Amino acid sequence: MTRRKTERVSAFSLRVYAALRKVPRGKVITYAALGRRIGCRSPRAIGQALRANPFAPEVPCHRVIASDLSPGGFQGRTTGNPLARKLRLLAAEGVYFKKGCLADPARLIL
Repeated sequence: MTRRKTERVSAFSLRVYAALRKVPRGKVITYAALGRRIGCRSPRAIGQALRANPFAPEVPCHRVIASDLSPGGFQGRTTGNPLARKLRLLAAEGVYFKKGCLADPARLIL
């Protein structure tokens, strides 16, 4: 993460991004679980921080999914090209969805 970009990002967002960077390739985490890791009880706040992520792909926001194990959103959208891109990025890491739900729950980090 570059210093210039870091200066324009809130301390809360930086905590979200630091926690997310620990999620390995081929694994996913829910918005709620990511929030718990940093002491935040608002999955929506986590989503808002990720929506504004200026550090992608270094901070892999595509690895965060909804608590119902659906893909959730990407780039502020839950349909269309952004969601299709998220699914492609995850598939490239071996993470797949079947009927809109995470196909292999072993890929989930709690």
